[in-house]
Amino acid sequence: MTALSREQQTEFEAAAFRRLVAHLRDRSDVQNIDLMNLAGFCRNCLSNWYREAAEAGGVPVSRDESREMVYGMPYEDWKNLHQKEASPVQKGAFELNKPHK
Repeated sequence: MTALSREQQTEFEAAAFRRLVAHLRDRSDVQNIDLMNLAGFCRNCLSNWYREAAEAGGVPVSRDESREMVYGMPYEDWKNLHQKEASPVQKGAFELNKPHK
């Protein structure tokens, strides 16, 4: 692979992040618990990572602000529109696979 400058690396990573966020917004049918069970992270995790990065850069971002950035709307609105009650199977899988702190 061609050596990238720090600026190029950051630009490409940012583009990939924006594409991931857009994909997750388009796929509101995919529930957060399914993402957690399959990949070990969900939209909320992504919003937390964004907030932590902003704060590390000296920019305070609230939890609600970072969630709105990922969901494309206030989190409560997204939940009301798209989130379904997790099934017993989904909940069981989450308990088996949830990240350990």
